[in-house]
Parts: sequence; structure tokens; C-alpha cells
Amino acid sequence: MARRLTDNLTSRYYEAYNHLTSKQARKRIIAYVESFDDIFFWRTVLSDFEDDNIYFEIMLPSRKKLVRGKKSVLKNQLCDKMGEGMIACVDADYDYLMQGTNATSKYILRSPFVFHSYAYAIENFQCYAPSLHDVCVMATLNDKPVFDFIRFFEDFSRIVFPLFVWSIWAYRNDKHDVFSMSDFNLVTTIGRTSINGTGAAMHHLEEKVTQKIKWLKAKFPNRDAEIDSLGKQLQVLGVAPERTYLYIQGHHLFDNITAPLLGRVCSTLRGEQEATIRRTAVHHTQMSNELSSYEHSVQDVKSMLRRNTGYKDSAEFLRLHADIENFLNRISK
Repeated sequence: MARRLTDNLTSRYYEAYNHLTSKQARKRIIAYVESFDDIFFWRTVLSDFEDDNIYFEIMLPSRKKLVRGKKSVLKNQLCDKMGEGMIACVDADYDYLMQGTNATSKYILRSPFVFHSYAYAIENFQCYAPSLHDVCVMATLNDKPVFDFIRFFEDFSRIVFPLFVWSIWAYRNDKHDVFSMSDFNLVTTIGRTSINGTGAAMHHLEEKVTQKIKWLKAKFPNRDAEIDSLGKQLQVLGVAPERTYLYIQGHHLFDNITAPLLGRVCSTLRGEQEATIRRTAVHHTQMSNELSSYEHSVQDVKSMLRRNTGYKDSAEFLRLHADIENFLNRISK
């Protein structure tokens, strides 16, 4: 079967295209991403660099069939085509923290045309603690601060950090069959948390983490110095203990911790707004109209969380931003 011409496009094609077009025309760089869900995030990254001279076109790696994931973006055929006119934009997952101990990690860290999120995935950015109050405001139209998200995620992170170090150790040493990411997620699932006080939930979490670490030490004895050294390495890479939540599996963080928590916070905020309307309405008709209007104005929490862009001042986003900037400075010389 004859192959389509577009299947053979490489970075050199786009570079040649840019040279052949008018000097006044903007240079185009193709940016391949893992899935449709990633397009909006990478648009928030790359838009900052677009001007009269350059623009990015973000797309999936295949025009012929729907394929997703990092493997489809970093497959050998596509890697060979990358260059100044074609880049790959992927989630870091654990590959950044693996620091070259597997082939994918090695390629992501070494290739000048592959950019990764530093945080585990896009969902981690969407759950960036300093932005979560604004997400609640978008969902409920109530600006009252009823929960300290920053404190919650700092406490959570400090508790799970020692176990997270073990998780990275397991993957670096090919022991993830004994202690998998799913095992880590199971231990760090908090369950229902009261927004009036998280002490009990954090205490229970700490007990689970301590118990699991005790089990791991029994399974892999005499590793204390190795684990301590790895913990220090991870902190150099950016995993401060109070920011561990940005490096754990994104779906777990989003679906099992952040979204349920925001759901409870937003339920409280909506209840307060509805109570205010009932209390201040002049008559029943006005109350009914205002409640109906408010009901149509509020938004689904998960939808607002997925649209959250309040992560742009996070250290991880700024590092990614700097990587793109350095790349553009190199190719403009």
C-alpha cells in the first residue's frame, strides 16, 4: 500500500518550508503531544513564545489512526524526524526522576527536541495547591476561603515523601513488581476528609505510610543509607518534601485526592451562597429566581479543575518555560 506523503514529513521538511516561505511569514514548529487532553496544556506553554516570527502547531503524532501515549510520541520513526521544526512535548511521569536508568528516561533527558513537564503529568499542574481556591470560585461564584489547600498539600506531601523515595528506588532498581505505583497509590489514598479539620486524616495517612515503610525495610534490609542518599538526590531535582504531590501519579492525585476534596469544599460554598439568597430575598418569587439563576451559573468542579491554568508560577512550569526559551534561543542563532 502506498504511503501518504505526510507520513514522511520530518523536521527538515518543516525547516525547508520555513526557509522557502516569505521572510515576512512566521516560522512554524510542529509540537507532537500524547493525547487530545494534552493539547490545551501545551498551548498554555507554547503561546507565550509566539510572535510575528514564530508559531507552534500542536497535534497528535499520527494522522492515519488514533494513537495515544508517550510511546507513540517517542517511537523511533518519529524521533529520527525531530529537529528545529518538529519537537515532542510529553509528561515527565517517573522518567525525569529515573535520571537515565531506563531507555525512555535517557532519551527524554538527552534529546534537545523533547520537552517534559517536570511534574508527573498535566493533572498535577491542574492540582497546583495555590490555584485551587480560584478553581472553587470559578465553580461556585463564592470567594469565601473555607479551606487551606496549601497547608493540606504540604502536610500530605511531607508525610508521603519518605514512601515516595522508596517508590522511585523500586522503579530505578527494577523492583516495581514488589512495590508498584499502584501500591503507592493505595497507601496514599486519604479517603473522606473533613474540611473542618484534616488532623485525623493526616494521622491515619502517616500510620499507613509508616507501616508500609516498615514492610519495605524488612523486604529490603540494609538500604537506609541508599534511600537517604536518593532522597537527597530527589530534592536536588526539585522534589522538595512539601511538594511531593506534584510528582506522584497525576490521575491518582486528580481523581482520588484533589477532585473529591474540592467537591466537598464546593458543596459547602454553594450551600452558603444558597443560604444567603434565601436569607436576603425580599419575597418568595425573588428567592426562586435568584436560586434558579445561581444554579445555572455554577459549574462542575472537575470541569473547572481541568480548565485550571493557575499553575504558571509553579517552579516546575517555570523550568519547562525556560527549556522552551533556551531551545528557541539556540535555533535562532
